[in-house]
Amino acid sequence: MKELLALAKSGEGGNVEFKKYLSRRIHLSRDRRQSLASQLKYRANNGSGRAIYLLGVSDSGEVVGLSRERLEESLEVLSEIAREVGYTITEQKVYSTDSRCAALVILERSRLEKEHLLIATAGHVDHGKSTLVGALVSGELDDGSGRTRRYLDTQKHEIERGLSADLSYAVYGFTSSGDVIRLRNPLSREERAGVVARAAKLVSFVDTVGHEPWLRTTIRGIVGQKLDYGLLTIAADDGITHITKEHLGIMLAMDLPVIIAITKADRAKDINRLQGDVSSLLSLVGRVPKFISSPRDIAELGNFWQTKVLVPVVVTSAKTGEGLEVLDRLFYHLPKRVSRPEREAEFLMYIDKIYSVAGVGTVVSGSVKRGAVSRGQELFLGPDEKGEFHRVRGSSIEVHHLSVESAEVGEVVGIAIKGAKLVPRRGMVLSSRGDLRAARSFLADVVVLNHPTRIASGYEPVIHLETISEAVVLEPLEREFLAAGDRGKVRVSFKYAPHFIERGQRFVFREGRSKGIGVVTEVLAQDER
Repeated sequence: MKELLALAKSGEGGNVEFKKYLSRRIHLSRDRRQSLASQLKYRANNGSGRAIYLLGVSDSGEVVGLSRERLEESLEVLSEIAREVGYTITEQKVYSTDSRCAALVILERSRLEKEHLLIATAGHVDHGKSTLVGALVSGELDDGSGRTRRYLDTQKHEIERGLSADLSYAVYGFTSSGDVIRLRNPLSREERAGVVARAAKLVSFVDTVGHEPWLRTTIRGIVGQKLDYGLLTIAADDGITHITKEHLGIMLAMDLPVIIAITKADRAKDINRLQGDVSSLLSLVGRVPKFISSPRDIAELGNFWQTKVLVPVVVTSAKTGEGLEVLDRLFYHLPKRVSRPEREAEFLMYIDKIYSVAGVGTVVSGSVKRGAVSRGQELFLGPDEKGEFHRVRGSSIEVHHLSVESAEVGEVVGIAIKGAKLVPRRGMVLSSRGDLRAARSFLADVVVLNHPTRIASGYEPVIHLETISEAVVLEPLEREFLAAGDRGKVRVSFKYAPHFIERGQRFVFREGRSKGIGVVTEVLAQDER
């Protein structure tokens, strides 16, 4: 009762709503029902997806109480209205004194009933990735020195140096009619949550790192996320670089549909020549450019996301705004690339980041690889060094700081876990299945892209598979060694710890300037190392 009295005393506002009594006859009439539904969404938006209702409390904050029958009726009315707008009662506490009752009710969004695209941005350092994304999500034009980049680079040293050092995330959305929902302050958690709650379609950006020393971070951003599309930036004043080619190669190796944004058009030296260079580069990898200069051209792309042969190319400038509307329209029309089996499968997420949040505990984040997860669900975390998985509970779920009751494949989520008997680390998985098996070795088909000499048994590169980044030992199986340009079958063995891997997963391996790509063909049991 103390909690209810404290909320009543603090007053109505924010995400707290007082209701003396909700009547089926009055409040479920058409006009009142719509008004209450709008009120619930407003309160939830103010509470990052969570609304608190005090039943049996007058508008002045006085706890007047209700009979048991009227309280049950009020709860039924509130539940029905919540269900209509995608919310559910996640917690309720009933307080009784003599013959009078009052209740504290918490409601949260059941699920994000909306399309949610996940797009990775890549490109050479200083080619305008973060600046472009910042301009898109805020609607604010850049000042020519990367001002909009601050909406993504949140670490102090990143802002000071103007260089991204880790993956950053940004989001904006669209209404059902296609109007853009931007963020006035993209650094505000509450505003991000509000956009997620209001939008009919969301676009999340995974902004990677262009500086060569952090290539492994870029690979993690492309390989370790459940991406729908890759957005490659090429600066008009610099052109195609070896990093441009490298990032394009990683996207293609992961079988992503690629979109190219030529940035900094206001600084272009010879835009026609650069477009010719882009065409030549794409032809080398079996792709065909489609230059888009207005939203009307989007219809000519057809289903490029299925064939992946056509590559949309948009000339942009975050300073003048050129091409930004074209990208808005393109993202609005692009479909989510998730198959039905992925939606219906058991929940699986590879852990990318780990946080310790005051009052919440350990939070792990990543993109959902398949299936769906619900608040309070029993999950399994692992593998540990012995290859074992441990039972945990997902106590809460957030999507861009919006508290939700559940999340599904393709969404970037943070999950607070309780009861963990091991310290989570990047590369582990969260799954709804308790019968997963870890592996120390697997067989794969690989292509060696670059290597100065030859790869023989005992070669030790670092492998990037999902969010796993670990040293492995390669052993060619069909020939004594592999050289640059060769394809072959290999056995891959993790050096330090087992991991959960599956047949068909794509990966990148590298060591210095030596690089290769591959696909898992068979997972070996731990005793088959």
